[in-house]
Amino acid sequence: MDTTVRFWHGVLGARLVSTIGTPSFRHYFFEFGPQQTVAFFEYRDAAYDRISPAAGVPDERKHQFDHLSFALPDEHALESLAARVKSFGCGVTDVVDHDTMRSIYFTDPNGIALEASWWVVDATGRDADYGDERLFGDPDPVLALRELMETGDLASTPTTTLS
Repeated sequence: MDTTVRFWHGVLGARLVSTIGTPSFRHYFFEFGPQQTVAFFEYRDAAYDRISPAAGVPDERKHQFDHLSFALPDEHALESLAARVKSFGCGVTDVVDHDTMRSIYFTDPNGIALEASWWVVDATGRDADYGDERLFGDPDPVLALRELMETGDLASTPTTTLS
């Protein structure tokens, strides 16, 4: 957890806002946007195999989760974060132009692939326009998106369980 604090608070500038500690685990929360936090658990005396797969690259060890992406307010913020990450000796890609957004990719010390993006065409904070091919450009969308495009609603949602 010490390395997590040093990276998320020190390198990324995500303010450490809360911690929970018990004899068996630690749970630390970092603010990376207004009213947006990301949390990390550390279980005491647990051994883990560390993996560090790259974002967007298929890897059988991470089939459920690819990467965490967060938005930045403008292009200057994106370029500043890339420079900041590099200045701390951490690897980061050059800016990738996705047309509707520009992104950088890097990995945290826990092996979590991260993306920071500036939306050139901002898809957030407004109603979704499923007919806007700049934002919804998948030529073969999944059934759920087709339902949203056709009716504005989902015909079903999955159930989950707590283990």
